[in-house]
Amino acid sequence: MTEARTRRSGHRAAPNNPIPVDTVARLVQAAIVIGALGVLAIWWKNTLGVVGADQWLTNAGRITGLLAGYTAPILLLLMARLPLLEREVGADRLARWHAVGGRYLVGLVFAHITTVIWGYALTAHRNVIGEGVSVTLTYPDMLKATFGTLLLLATGFFSARAARRRLGYETWYYLHLATYLAVALGFEHQLSNGADLGEGPERLLWYALYLGTAVLIGWYRLLRPALLDRRHRLRVAEVRPEGPGTVSLFLTGRRLDELGAEAGQFFRLQFLAPGLRFAANPYSLSAPPAPNYLRFTVKDLGGHSAAVARLKPGTRVRAEGPYGAFTARRRRARQVLLLAAGVGITPLRALFETIPARPGELTLLYRVSREEDVLFRRELAAIAHDRGARLQLLVGSRAEVGDPIEPATLSRLVPGLARHDVYVCGPEALTARAVAALRAAGVPRRRLHHESFTF
Repeated sequence: MTEARTRRSGHRAAPNNPIPVDTVARLVQAAIVIGALGVLAIWWKNTLGVVGADQWLTNAGRITGLLAGYTAPILLLLMARLPLLEREVGADRLARWHAVGGRYLVGLVFAHITTVIWGYALTAHRNVIGEGVSVTLTYPDMLKATFGTLLLLATGFFSARAARRRLGYETWYYLHLATYLAVALGFEHQLSNGADLGEGPERLLWYALYLGTAVLIGWYRLLRPALLDRRHRLRVAEVRPEGPGTVSLFLTGRRLDELGAEAGQFFRLQFLAPGLRFAANPYSLSAPPAPNYLRFTVKDLGGHSAAVARLKPGTRVRAEGPYGAFTARRRRARQVLLLAAGVGITPLRALFETIPARPGELTLLYRVSREEDVLFRRELAAIAHDRGARLQLLVGSRAEVGDPIEPATLSRLVPGLARHDVYVCGPEALTARAVAALRAAGVPRRRLHHESFTF
């Protein structure tokens, strides 16, 4: 698979997006808020009055318990890989919502436990510890709920930023699978002890929420990937070194054009090889999708990605996707800036080749620390030449080249920067700095598109 073939394949304009991405995101957020208000309405309907400290605490426990019970399946739905959400909202944005919501969930669960036991203790005129032991041992399904709570709190602890940095992707991935068990155990507790979920429509709605979530997860995370695997039969065709610790992975299969993939999107790949078959990691397309192959470029960032470089041709691959809203559909302006750092060049290299633009309207700024870290040098130069686009490599340490990620420098490098659509991809910290600098340089938020590859 030559470089020329890579450059020629996959030239097709992305379809128009009838609904702006931000509008879809706001609609999803509004739906979540409306659902939460509906949960509060359940409590209001079943509460005649609140008198005394014990009732105030007990009702605080009811409210936080209901909200926690509602939040848990919503968080699972955000990560259920629903095509509409993945395509229109974006996987990285969904992951950020999931992370923020997870912190709220942990806080709600902790508040629920504390206020309920405290309120019960005041009502029974007992000490809090004794009441907590009594509730745990005598109430139906409380032992299951306690185990589920411990799983949930452990997941929340290890998902905190400081702990997350010390975990490999695979460990973090498997730990999150335990949340399914935690949510299932919590569901039984809600039905057994939830005074607000009687035999009326509230219980039916609760069943619909949880069972609907289970069905969607089962379809989009289990059954659909299995069916796609049987249909497309992806296999490793070639593993090509690209730079220090970086390889390009070419996958071949059947009817790949039916996947509907676009430049800028990613797949979750599960390699059926020893040590790799039980985890599906996200990898971005590094070239436009072709009818007979897909190319991904992988940097050694952990045990999983390091093992990918040792894969043999013929290894079977299960692929989930395509996912992501980091595509040409987000574009609003005629002029486009692609800003890449490190391995963040991967999806931007595909966009550089395919995003609709006339000569002079497209610019790629590519930031790396060392010359040997520049990926796709010849490919990028050829694309820039063929399309009349501008390519600028920003190579060297800050001491050597200064800080290119600051408003004045970006404005100097890209005349008329505020009139551009800007796509940013790179390490999380640098992406955050770049977004802040672009906003300070006058780029409207609606024309800033960025993707993290750390979710």
